[in-house]
Amino acid sequence: MTQIGTDINQAKRLLEKGEVVGIPTETVYGLAANALDTNAVVKIFAVKNRPSFDPLIVHTDSLEKAADFVQDIPELAQRLANQFWPGPLTLLLPKRPLIPDLVTSGLDTVAVRVPNHPLTLELLRSLAFPLAAPSANPFGYISPTTAQHVADQLGDQVPYILDGGACQVGIESTIIGFSAEGPVIYRLGGMALETLESIVGPLTVRSHSTSNPKAPGMLSSHYAPRKPFLVQPIEKALDQYAPNRIGVLAFQAPIASIPTENQRVLSPTGDLAEATTQLFASMRALDKLDIDVIIAELLPDQGLGRAVNDRLRRAAVK
Repeated sequence: MTQIGTDINQAKRLLEKGEVVGIPTETVYGLAANALDTNAVVKIFAVKNRPSFDPLIVHTDSLEKAADFVQDIPELAQRLANQFWPGPLTLLLPKRPLIPDLVTSGLDTVAVRVPNHPLTLELLRSLAFPLAAPSANPFGYISPTTAQHVADQLGDQVPYILDGGACQVGIESTIIGFSAEGPVIYRLGGMALETLESIVGPLTVRSHSTSNPKAPGMLSSHYAPRKPFLVQPIEKALDQYAPNRIGVLAFQAPIASIPTENQRVLSPTGDLAEATTQLFASMRALDKLDIDVIIAELLPDQGLGRAVNDRLRRAAVK
């Protein structure tokens, strides 16, 4: 039976034995294992039912340690790490041979980040190895933003979940790589595009892949609830469903024709950061209701709104 607690030493002991552990980050909860132990990494894929062609992110506690796992850190990557680590930013860099191919799905690059959560940073400092840690949910389902979400989804398959409270960002990290043509965003996430461009200049966004993704979180269908999930005008849904059978994920204001209890409003004040924090928990709450369909409203396509819209569109892919 899974345990939830704040005992870093217990999490450390389990990880050193090759087990998986749920860990908090500022973005979402991760399912962690020793990134240098192939047998431990296999458990991540098994527990999540994750396809082996979808690479993982390696977590460590400093840029200095990250340098041990990669062949080179370009000047732009150094600049970003110095500015935003710890934080919701992942760098895609050429890997060293000690990182198993299973972690990178056979690619010659590895996704690395330093998470901004005090419990997990303390845990990482205590370990002699980095942690591979995708989101702690069944593959393709809504990402978890509390320890209880992890327990509800993965239960007895995870012996211990380190409880760090609700995630402060609430959406996965932004992933950026570095090509000969310039820096590339492979996954929109918790760092706004504009913030990154203020440091490195114009960015190319290449965030979707139907198979063989170059970085984690690029698959076209992802982050989806169990119930049908649509991004469309509410009027279109009312042509097909009774109002009491519709759930609504709204940005700022509820829809008058839908029962209040069937709606979740991400940010009444229109705050994109608040909306981002509330996204996955709101999707999860709607998924538990006795309804037939969930209709989502897109956010303004700027700042963190871009990343939220990315998740909504992928959740709607059939």
